[in-house]
Amino acid sequence: MKVAVLGLGEAGSLYSSGFLAKGWDVTGFDPADTATPAGVLRFDDVADAVRGADLVLSLTSAKVAVRAATDAAPHLADGACYADMNAASAEVKNEVAAVVERAGAAFGDVAVVGSVPAHGVRTNLVISGSGSAAATGFFESLGASVEDIGGAPGDASNRKLLRSTFMKGLGALIVESVDAGKAADAEQWVRQQIANELAGSFSSLDRLRDGTRKHAGRRSVEAAASVELLDNLGVRPVLASATARVHAALADANGRDVVELFEAYAGLPVANIGDARQRMGMVDSGIHAMWKGARIVGRARTVWTRAGDNKALHEALAKVQPGEVIVINGQGDQNRALMGELIAERARSRGCVGMVIDGAARDIDVLQEIGFGVWARAVNPAGPYKDGPGKIDVPVAVGGVVCAPGDLVVADDDGVIIVPAAEAFASLAGGRAVEADEAQRRAAIIAARKVAS
Repeated sequence: MKVAVLGLGEAGSLYSSGFLAKGWDVTGFDPADTATPAGVLRFDDVADAVRGADLVLSLTSAKVAVRAATDAAPHLADGACYADMNAASAEVKNEVAAVVERAGAAFGDVAVVGSVPAHGVRTNLVISGSGSAAATGFFESLGASVEDIGGAPGDASNRKLLRSTFMKGLGALIVESVDAGKAADAEQWVRQQIANELAGSFSSLDRLRDGTRKHAGRRSVEAAASVELLDNLGVRPVLASATARVHAALADANGRDVVELFEAYAGLPVANIGDARQRMGMVDSGIHAMWKGARIVGRARTVWTRAGDNKALHEALAKVQPGEVIVINGQGDQNRALMGELIAERARSRGCVGMVIDGAARDIDVLQEIGFGVWARAVNPAGPYKDGPGKIDVPVAVGGVVCAPGDLVVADDDGVIIVPAAEAFASLAGGRAVEADEAQRRAAIIAARKVAS
């Protein structure tokens, strides 16, 4: 049996040694100046390395995974298994799979869910794709614990990314907490507290999850105090701040459904919400509805782009989810429209409910005709550039207000208000109270006028 290893770094060297120990022939390729593991026949090009291999391990990097597969594909043996072990998105895994499967090879999306330096070739794996069964057999022969989930390319990588939301977050949280402990001259005490909690399996997991939801109101106060403490200690409270926001949002919702939230906001005037929020979060009046009668409520999907350029907007269109509002910092530029009828149709087809643009739009007659709400600073028939740069899903400044991804956006004929995600339910209650009070006062004024007349 023969295995070709593309990428002879630490992981590539460990897997090379593992297959050599099983009596396999091992060839390798790596353009970097890395040491060649003992027993590996190294080649200067991918073609020679993969030719005749039963198994190809791609351990390059996500950035060059598609290129490595493209270089290898014409030289793969029929029926070979191409196992991509790079930590990459499902999109990248699907691109790699398409390349190698066209060449007649089977594809294995191999997600590494442990530390290879710590566990070597026995590191736990999750595998999906057309070659999952074959790849599972190869890795199990090395003593690895493998979960073959079948399915499509990217399914295994998505499992790894789901795990990473916890593991990478936990690692970052430990760094921040221990740094704070050190700054407070209590490093070992903090380390002991963390170590004591890193056990208990499902009972600990459920206790933390359920307790966080149940006691979010009380704990949000403590979380906010923690942020202040870290700030006073000179430790930047990145995760502590995020933790406080999560607790605040849970407390604000108090178990209520977000879908119900959107429905409850329907018909509530922006002016009433603004009054309830002490006029905070109101986008400046220069950003106005492109057609009369437009109204939207939704979560923000944010875009920050160079003036007159909408490349980043196209990236956001590929990710926007039903019920979201695309909020764009277009630098206030009024010389080129960042969107028009075609982008509106694309956005609408994905369930996007509208856009707020610190910049210009066009085709406003069509926007009204299709019922797509847009608030912008100006109308201009000139189209945009598509060169970049730009970013999506970052906090943006729009009309003098900071809008974070996931914030609530409400807009009507009067204008636009941005409500922080953690204050959505409370702001709804406040807005309804203002609405009821104004209705009562207006009724009293009308009644008094009738009596006077």
